[in-house]
Amino acid sequence: MTSICLHGPESTGKSTVGPRLARALGGCYLGEYGRDYAEAHGTDFTMADLVAIGQGHDARLARAMAEGPWPVVTDTDPLMTAVWADMLFAARDPWFATWNRLSDVYLLFAPDLPWVEDGTRLFGTRAARQRFFDLSRAELDRRGVAYRLIEGQGESRYANCIAALEHFGIRPHLC
Repeated sequence: MTSICLHGPESTGKSTVGPRLARALGGCYLGEYGRDYAEAHGTDFTMADLVAIGQGHDARLARAMAEGPWPVVTDTDPLMTAVWADMLFAARDPWFATWNRLSDVYLLFAPDLPWVEDGTRLFGTRAARQRFFDLSRAELDRRGVAYRLIEGQGESRYANCIAALEHFGIRPHLC
């Protein structure tokens, strides 16, 4: 069983690339729980909301890993929600330090795509996007997880995802 997490700031192509990667790999795609939560409850988040988002995503990930098909391509995970806590509150609930259902591979998406407002995104300035990216990378480094940086526009972004996965020995069935 393998899990691949798409990690990084808002509006960097994770939700666009994720389903396509899952299809190419013959696995399943696990959408971003935080987006579903924000659409249902709004974006005026409290720390309790962020913990609920992390726990909700963790529950979805546990089910997907138990049921398959694999690999599971997940659009963020509680590590990303921890970075949201950093961005919003410069602090974290202790739950995030104890969470450990890490993916096998992380793809870190750079903020090199144009910002697109969708009603749930909060950090659209260049400075905020860079800070979000820097915190995202720092979280992966702090946890010591395997990751590759994903950059590029259009088809080259997807091709860079495929190349990054091949670096980890994960090969698509079709592109």
